[in-house]
Amino acid sequence: MASLFIRLHPRDSVVVAIEDLAPGAALSEIGVVCKDAIPLGHKVAIKAIAVGEPVRKFDQIIGFATKAIAPGEHVHVHNMGMGEDFDRTFEIGSGVHPSDVLPESQRATFQGIVRPNGQVATRNYIGVLTTVNCSATAARLVADQFRGPALEAFPNVDGVVALTHSLGCGGVQEGDGMDILRRTIGGYANHPNFGAVVIIGLGCENNQLSRLLEVQGLEVSDTLQPLIIQDVGGTAATVKEAVARIKAILPKVNDVHRQTVSASHITVGLQCGASDGYSGITANPALGAAVDLLVKNGGTAVLSETPEIYGAEHLLARRAIDGATARKLVERIEWWEAYTARTGDEMNNNPSPGNKKGGLTTILEKSLGAVAKAGTTNLIDVVKYAEPVKSHGLVFMDTPGYDPVSATGQVAGGANVICFTTGRGSVFGCKPAPSLKLATNTPLFNRMRDDMDINCGPIATGEATIEEIGKAIFEAILATASGKQTKSEELGVGADEFAPWQIGAVM
Repeated sequence: MASLFIRLHPRDSVVVAIEDLAPGAALSEIGVVCKDAIPLGHKVAIKAIAVGEPVRKFDQIIGFATKAIAPGEHVHVHNMGMGEDFDRTFEIGSGVHPSDVLPESQRATFQGIVRPNGQVATRNYIGVLTTVNCSATAARLVADQFRGPALEAFPNVDGVVALTHSLGCGGVQEGDGMDILRRTIGGYANHPNFGAVVIIGLGCENNQLSRLLEVQGLEVSDTLQPLIIQDVGGTAATVKEAVARIKAILPKVNDVHRQTVSASHITVGLQCGASDGYSGITANPALGAAVDLLVKNGGTAVLSETPEIYGAEHLLARRAIDGATARKLVERIEWWEAYTARTGDEMNNNPSPGNKKGGLTTILEKSLGAVAKAGTTNLIDVVKYAEPVKSHGLVFMDTPGYDPVSATGQVAGGANVICFTTGRGSVFGCKPAPSLKLATNTPLFNRMRDDMDINCGPIATGEATIEEIGKAIFEAILATASGKQTKSEELGVGADEFAPWQIGAVM
């Protein structure tokens, strides 16, 4: 008979249900009978846990009992919380191991588009970017002119995409908030997946187009063209001019071909959203196995979402290649603790209602599962939001946990593929980077087949191993980087999800 639960470590005090369990269900292998109804993905106690005693999962503390818990009882928000303190022994560098990156001649390959500057693209879009919310409509009107059959004569162009936002004015002209916005726009303007870019400004905004170009080192050319609505003569005139310029550059953007290149040119942004109790058991560890393969083949993975590694940052610090790298990580955690305190919040305002419905109780539990996306490889660098990722290997980027904002920073930093694990069902896309969706459980995969690319559910039922699914994910990354469309691309998702991080006062 198939097991009804997953026990992740012999020292754990809970197991995870792999189907809905009714009161009286017998977990015969461990001699426990369920006293409560236990939903799929939720935790059931397998030993008595006293008030204030740590609850263990993954052989890590995920919270503390707020009531006495008997074997067979449902363990969730009604009887477990964060507690006042939890052990985080950093042991910086203790988990570092020698690199086993393959020689260039032995690395996996994909079919990429090599740009004149040596960057390698996985897609070939034309971007219409904006300096400010005031030019958003103009940008969308430009992109609308290239829908339907408009690009039939240019089969190597994946589309013309408008990436708009609500920022750029109403705040200070210089400072952290403006720096982040400019880094984000600059990162997209320089992204290899854009064959050409038009940047549209209004003219009077704080985020002046000339200052953006200067700070980001963007040089005007036939493939990077700025337009200012107030100078051109209004919205209609700007749209007409932008459309004309894109039509003029289309033949050049279309004149590309894919060629065999090393997997070292792949940078994957790691995301998880709408997570559930399976996330840290199936999809996240499987993605971690794929990350290990990618890094072994010379590639790069970017882990992010700082609030969602809270309580597990010590595990990453143990893999930091040196004390300076670990310290940069801890500094970002400390920044977030101060940031949330200033607004009267706390780091445990996460998990979300959907996360809790899926079985996640505290941020500690969510974070311990989330860091599994990073595999076992060494942490080689920590960068700020939207900063260029220049190292090969595992890099941490400081971002919020909100998926669109986090992924936007990763793509600005150079990610040319996104891998997104989900247990409740996310429909995320992130143009110009293709986004692969990894379902944590089979019922979700079957329910949302038009959105999910890979089913990691067989890990939970013992039909596949983490390593097997990890290898399948790695192969899917190579195929996607070579041009195979993801489900979100087939649906056209990915333009409206562009969301730069907004910090600082809006005045």
